[in-house]
Amino acid sequence: MRLDKFLKVSRLIKRRTLAKEVVSAGRVTLNGRVAKPGSEVKPGDILEIGFGTRQIKVEILEVRENVRTEEAKDLYRII
Repeated sequence: MRLDKFLKVSRLIKRRTLAKEVVSAGRVTLNGRVAKPGSEVKPGDILEIGFGTRQIKVEILEVRENVRTEEAKDLYRII
């Protein structure tokens, strides 16, 4: 699954267009490397996302196309 779509499906970022902008700005790393919006993500990958002065680091546990809001938190684990 594309990184920008995963960020939206997992509810880490609310909209896919915003996720694409954040990733394009270089504020997201995938396994230690600056990511592109079309980068493929898989379970076990580590994401670091910069939200202004805050950094969040998560491990991807599962990749699914559609999830309900309450199930979205099961897709990743905050490190």
